[in-house]
Amino acid sequence: MEILRDPEAMREVAGQFRAKGLRIGLVPTMGALHEGHLSLMRRCRAESDVAAWSLFVNPAQFGPHEDLARYPRDPEGDGAKAMGVGMDLCFAPEVAAMYPEGYRTFVDVAELSGVLCGVSRPGHFRGVATVVAKLFHTVQPHVAYFGQKDYQQSLIIRRMVRDLAFGIETVVLPTVREADGLAMSSRNAYLSAAARKAAAVLPAALRWAEGEFARGGRSVKALVDGMRQCIAAEPSAALEINYVDIRDAEDLAPLETIDRPAVAALAVRIGGTRLIDNTLLIP
Repeated sequence: MEILRDPEAMREVAGQFRAKGLRIGLVPTMGALHEGHLSLMRRCRAESDVAAWSLFVNPAQFGPHEDLARYPRDPEGDGAKAMGVGMDLCFAPEVAAMYPEGYRTFVDVAELSGVLCGVSRPGHFRGVATVVAKLFHTVQPHVAYFGQKDYQQSLIIRRMVRDLAFGIETVVLPTVREADGLAMSSRNAYLSAAARKAAAVLPAALRWAEGEFARGGRSVKALVDGMRQCIAAEPSAALEINYVDIRDAEDLAPLETIDRPAVAALAVRIGGTRLIDNTLLIP
């Protein structure tokens, strides 16, 4: 597997691939790879002539009091996992290469970035959109792969691709889960044994909403209240709800009744670790 760190070198190599008519697939990551990432890489490998992934812990998407310094990093282990699924190329730039001195340009996808996670993490999605735009410009993929766990992020990227005419196909694949239903996440590594056990309440609350919806429940308030009650029933004192909500699946507009595709989304802090999850509710 070839590893490139210089953006100019990456652009040159990508240009050579494109000149040969090869289809480039890209899986953007911040490392700490788990089965969720690897599922994206396998799909990328199956559908691309050149299967590429990026390894970059993006400082622009972390707030001043968030976990940038302690975000899990294992570049050697990540490389072994990526090679194990057949990835061809890794773009792993340094921070100074992506944000050189004097950098002032950012991408802000209005409205979609200001709800759900955007309320408690101001500037987060500006950082996400900016780094993904730069990765797209540098790696020049024909198709890029993302996970549904980061549902709001995937919507924002799809809107950016459309609005800025990137001409890139975006593929969003289902959330990969642990045996008890917890969505796989690099931040799960922060959880103590007790917090990890308590975290199972997140998928349980979503499953409850799915069940009520399947039985005909369409009131957003009733479903949100029920999910909150499920979470509140978890006895862990270290659990704090950030948000529980149901929104339009396409534009994240608020709903009173689910009469169109919707997303039930939640964010909860458990033992100081913020976890997110979601499920689609489609009439």
